[in-house]
Order: sequence, then C-alpha cells, then structure tokens
Amino acid sequence: MADLASEPVTPRLGSRLTGIDLKHPVDDALAQALRRALADRLVLFLPNQFLDMAALKRATEVFGPLFRVPYIAPSAEDPDVVAVLKEADEQRISTFGGDWHSDFSFLERPPGGSLLQAVDLPPVGGDTLWADQATAWDTLPDDLRALVNGRRAIQTGAPYGVRHAPTVATSRSIKIARGDPEADREIAHPMVRLHPVSGRAALFLNPIYTIRLDGMSEEESAPILSRLYAHMTRPEFCCRHRWQPGDLVIWDNRMTLHFAVNDYDGHRRLLWRTTFAGELPVAA
Repeated sequence: MADLASEPVTPRLGSRLTGIDLKHPVDDALAQALRRALADRLVLFLPNQFLDMAALKRATEVFGPLFRVPYIAPSAEDPDVVAVLKEADEQRISTFGGDWHSDFSFLERPPGGSLLQAVDLPPVGGDTLWADQATAWDTLPDDLRALVNGRRAIQTGAPYGVRHAPTVATSRSIKIARGDPEADREIAHPMVRLHPVSGRAALFLNPIYTIRLDGMSEEESAPILSRLYAHMTRPEFCCRHRWQPGDLVIWDNRMTLHFAVNDYDGHRRLLWRTTFAGELPVAA
C-alpha cells in the first residue's frame, strides 16, 4: 500500500494529505491508501489539486461509482458535477448546506461520500465544518445511548417536499426542486450504523432530514433529537476548513455531518461537487 504524507487536523477527525497529484490517474496502491485514510479519518484535505471536472470525476471513482443526487440540478458542463455556487449579489438568503446534515440521508441508499474542489472563493469566510459521528456515538451519555441503540430514525426529503418546505429565500444559483410530494415519503434508517470498511459505529441522523424517532411522534421526538444534536455537534468532535484556491476535500457521508458557513455576502463562491454511491445502512 502506498504511504501517504498525512498530518492530523484534529485528534480523531480529518487529515491533511500532501505530495499527491490527482490530476493524473490513480494507481491501485494509491487508491487503496486513500480509501483506508478516508475510512480512518473521515475527512481528507488535499491542497493544490486544481482538478478539472474530468479529473475530479476520476478521483471520485476511487471511492465508489459516481452518484447523481436527486433534486439538485447538475452543472451545465457535466451531469455528474454540481456547481455549489452563490453569486456576490445573492445576499440575506439561505445557502445550500447551511445547517448540519448528512447528504440525502432520506434515500434508501444514501451517498457514501462527496468531493469538493474549490474554484472561486471569497477573500475570507465560506468555511465548511465537519462533525465526527463515530466519536459522538462513542461518547454519548448512557441514557441517550439506551434510547437510540437498536432504534431507527425516520428520514424524509423535507426541503424538497410539501410538508416541511422552507419558507426563507434561497439561492437562485443552485437549481433545487421543491414541492415534490414524493420527497415527503418516510424511510427508517438505523440511528447507529456500521461503517462498511472500518466496522466503526456512528450516529446517523441530522436536523435537515430526520423528523422523528421510529414509534414516536414529531412532538415526542423533538426534545430527544434536540439533546442528540447538541451532543453530536460539540466543538471537540468538529473540524473547520478555511478554503484556499486549489483545495480538494473528500469526506465520508456515513460517519460525519457537515455545515456550510454562510458569512460571505457580497462575494462569489463556487465549488464543484461530485458524489459517490453508498450502500443500505446496516445497524450497529
């Protein structure tokens, strides 16, 4: 297996990898090392990549088949790439990914993870945060642990449906389908899931797509979910990335939450995002 030059970002979450150029095809040894690093550290930060869309897609396929996410229109240039864009004149709006979430957790097979390539950045702001849900599970208080262990959470595509559709202004630069009754369909996933490579267990719920605990109403679930979210996003479980030109970030969607910080009104921000497929969540 290839040796990676790796520096931890926090004690348990995130690694900065250097000495890698993903503009070229990835050989088997490097691919194995990258997959192992992602399973171990959950978020990988690779500076100075400057990948075009073709190279970004090749890098994505190291981790799994390309996955076209629903409800979000792809870029005009490539159907496998989403342009995560907010223009300078879009101000005082809700931004894409602007709350803690795991991408599309309401799907039967949620994505395994995603890649983001920085293209245009504000001079400051527009950071992204990740939260380690394996450590969140390992440190969960005993009473909450007893409540969620072996239980399922009900997920829906709330932002894209009818019942919980957002009422705030949203970006025009990312075309998002709204008002689809099918997005309100409920699906139950384990609240604690196993990683298919590392075998670690992690909490698997989030404020955007989780509406209640299985067997409980939304009202009954609300105080429990509130306590869980407060624990899941504690600062000691998180890392924060200040984007630089050329940065590429790869994260595991099964074991982390992430949050796009919307603090750069008046400046353009564009990142290209690809996603790789995941599997049916397996309960711990």
